Amino acid sequence: MGRVTYGSWPNPVSAYISGISAGILIRSPFWWPYVLTAFISIASKYVLRYRGRHLWNPTNFGVSAAAFLAPATVTVLSIQWGNVVAPMVVIWLLGFVIVWRVGRLHVSATYVAAFLVFSVLRAWLTGVPWLATVAPLTGPMYQLFTFFMVTDPRTTVRSKTGQCVVVVLVAFVEMLLRLAEVVYAPLYALFLIGPAALLEEMWTNGPPTSGRSANGQAR
Repeated sequence: MGRVTYGSWPNPVSAYISGISAGILIRSPFWWPYVLTAFISIASKYVLRYRGRHLWNPTNFGVSAAAFLAPATVTVLSIQWGNVVAPMVVIWLLGFVIVWRVGRLHVSATYVAAFLVFSVLRAWLTGVPWLATVAPLTGPMYQLFTFFMVTDPRTTVRSKTGQCVVVVLVAFVEMLLRLAEVVYAPLYALFLIGPAALLEEMWTNGPPTSGRSANGQAR
């Protein structure tokens, strides 16, 4: 797909990460959902594009599509997210360092803050204890979503303010989906809000310009 789209062989690291992420996040008694989810995730970067940019976080798209289209054979780790302390601490520390180094710490922090606020609202609306509504945030898999999916540089808007607004909207839509008892609420919320935010930005400001070197190659 990279060869056909760009005329050159792409670096395989991105596809490798998408495949691994899909394997971590889905569960099935069959082997084909793992292959199909990884394929859908990687293919979405080349097929679902607008003005030269893919709109969905690849893993989010693949996992959401598999869970929605094949609910009888595919589940997502969201229904198994635990809160064991040791892996939670490791992921929090690694996630904190990684997103800080890539300049995306504000995105994760804003999402966590919004999740906490909406958890209070959800607890008030449903009568469920607040600790129960906030508990998913302590699960290792939920932390993968917080640090490595909502912060994806390729599928987030350009301004820091816009990035924060988008993750607040993701948390809000997630709350609505949870109130409707949708199991995979965070994945579906990002699936809906992320591309809509990118499209709005491109329609308003135009696509980002890429610099070019002296020989005409995009940098």
